[in-house]
Amino acid sequence: MKPLNRPEKEAIEHEQQQILQQLEDWLELPMLILSFAWLGLFVVELTWGLTPLLDAISIVIWGAFILEFVLRLSLAPHKARYLKTNWMTVISVLLPALRVLRFARVMRILQTTRAVRGLRLVRVMARTNHSMRSLAANFGRRGFGYVVMTTAIITMVGAAGMYAFEQDAPDLSGFDSYSTALWWTAMLMTTMGSDYFPKTPEGRILCFFLALYAFAVFGYMTATLATFFIGQDADDDEAEIVGVKSLDALRDEITALRSEIQSLRQGD
Repeated sequence: MKPLNRPEKEAIEHEQQQILQQLEDWLELPMLILSFAWLGLFVVELTWGLTPLLDAISIVIWGAFILEFVLRLSLAPHKARYLKTNWMTVISVLLPALRVLRFARVMRILQTTRAVRGLRLVRVMARTNHSMRSLAANFGRRGFGYVVMTTAIITMVGAAGMYAFEQDAPDLSGFDSYSTALWWTAMLMTTMGSDYFPKTPEGRILCFFLALYAFAVFGYMTATLATFFIGQDADDDEAEIVGVKSLDALRDEITALRSEIQSLRQGD
């Protein structure tokens, strides 16, 4: 078979990229819905455990994600680059296999160590990242609404992770319910905090990432709210801040005054 020359390769890669983009556009909304459902099932798994029916639904959704990823990978012109860019997606898709094969001997060995909690921490981060990527794909511009939804999702999933980890606290002083963990995580997100400090290593690591996110997003949300209220005052002529309408009126008066001065000079 005759090897393809450079222009032919570029044409094929361009066509593959167009097909991949069309596939991603078509799958954006369905994958977003499935991502939220999968994340919700993960929260239930961490807090109360899954029933056989919910477990089966989770596996079906996981299979849909595997199929989607295989399709995208097969259409990607540069597969190595695609895998490098989406490495967190690869982890989030592969990790559930450990839970499906939990009856295997390797998992029985892991269950006697702290590796299970470490894998659970990775699953929390990877699955949250998977949902965040789906959410970001549906927001052309990542504005205030995107940040609010992201913060709400991270708060709920983070609370489930903290509840699961801190149940194994050495002095049994962890969270007694998911609602308590949710309140604690919400206080952490508002940078107010509380008088409880995580006891388990996994809880401390997750708490660190939650606090890091809260610190990063708090300034953005504060600036956005301040801009909103300043904009409201700017449209109000009676506000302490000089309003936009007042500035426009002042500009019109200055323009009229200049025209009048020029007319007087021409008359002289």
